[in-house]
Amino acid sequence: MELMDLKDLGELEVGRFIRRENRFVGRVVVDGRERSCYIADTGRLKDILVKGREVWVIKNREGLKTDYRLITVNVEGEWVLVNTSLHSTIASRAIEKGVLGFTPRSIRREVTFKNSRFDFLVDNNTFVELKGCNLVRGDTGYFPDAPTKRGVKHLRELIEAKEMGYNAVILIMALRECKYFLPNFKMDRAFSEMFYRALEKGVEFRGFKVKVGEDKKVYLDSDLVIRHF
Repeated sequence: MELMDLKDLGELEVGRFIRRENRFVGRVVVDGRERSCYIADTGRLKDILVKGREVWVIKNREGLKTDYRLITVNVEGEWVLVNTSLHSTIASRAIEKGVLGFTPRSIRREVTFKNSRFDFLVDNNTFVELKGCNLVRGDTGYFPDAPTKRGVKHLRELIEAKEMGYNAVILIMALRECKYFLPNFKMDRAFSEMFYRALEKGVEFRGFKVKVGEDKKVYLDSDLVIRHF
């Protein structure tokens, strides 16, 4: 089920990744020339941003600090979306397709609740916070791949929303092939403990996978479930 055509963003050019200079800037080779690229995903991405890997990039307009923006990286034959600015649009379309377990009547983005801004308010009674998952070990995806105080705050306020009578959902979008999900205790114990506390308090977990095809389209793949040992 198609969620987005990346070609609608602009001309996708093929390059090779060289290195990451800082959180937001990397170097790529495009048409034989080394260029700078904007990296929207501030996660560590150590398993993804590897020298020599093929990438899809889009040229930036004149006047910006970088020449291109990074869209996807080819990880052992799998195109992995690494541009977080696209997550909200993709997830919104997945919600429209029923990944929350129902077909919504309305979806609002970036809705303020107390000291947080949740990604979505669905049908005026369900707060949804989205997290993109690109760290995979075996058949399991993990979040986060870097410590996230913001993520802990979101979970805490999802609990508060639930206690106030709203429905509350933590929505995990897996960007690589995996079947299961687990919070990443090794990277962020505070987030992981708050994740399970949120589930105990009635916050619902929903997860889904997306796949980027060679046709440069993003597809809704399948559900993602919590791994139980």
